[in-house]
Amino acid sequence: MRSGKGAAVREDRLLELAQQAGFEHTGILNTDALVLRPEVRDMCASGTCRRYGHCWTCPPGCGSLEYLQQKISKFTGGILVQTTEKLKNDFEVKTMLAAEKKHKDRFAVLSRQARIIFPESMPMSAGSCTICQKCTYPDKPCRFPDRAFPSMEACGLVINDVCRDSGMKYNYGEQTITYTSCVLI
Repeated sequence: MRSGKGAAVREDRLLELAQQAGFEHTGILNTDALVLRPEVRDMCASGTCRRYGHCWTCPPGCGSLEYLQQKISKFTGGILVQTTEKLKNDFEVKTMLAAEKKHKDRFAVLSRQARIIFPESMPMSAGSCTICQKCTYPDKPCRFPDRAFPSMEACGLVINDVCRDSGMKYNYGEQTITYTSCVLI
């Protein structure tokens, strides 16, 4: 659902910036689709990506679902951005990692620009933060709080559901990989 005229103008500006950053797919985020699910956080806690408890942008460092829900509920607009790459086979890790890096580099540019234009915006990235080789969590504050963002998954979001409910694809065909992030405004 697209928000009021003011939010639509802001979303259009963000979409323009996202397209300039090079994302293959961009769209308006349906903020009603942002349903934070404990079962997604449970996957984090089970060690699926091995970052749980090791990073400020991953659970529990990024905050409880209640805290995140309170934070997210203040936003009425936003955009989704995606980077998609074709794979030679389903297990081509080199291309997957290169696509992830490309997506994170693009998202760093977009989130920096978004924060300048919309200081209260909330970027949510794809996957765990990779800015520092070793995170300071939990002993010291994050070195780069203006560049480090929780992932959509860390916030308890099912990416496929968010994309579907926002009118965007999640899967772009066989032997492709897609990374998805969003910016709330």
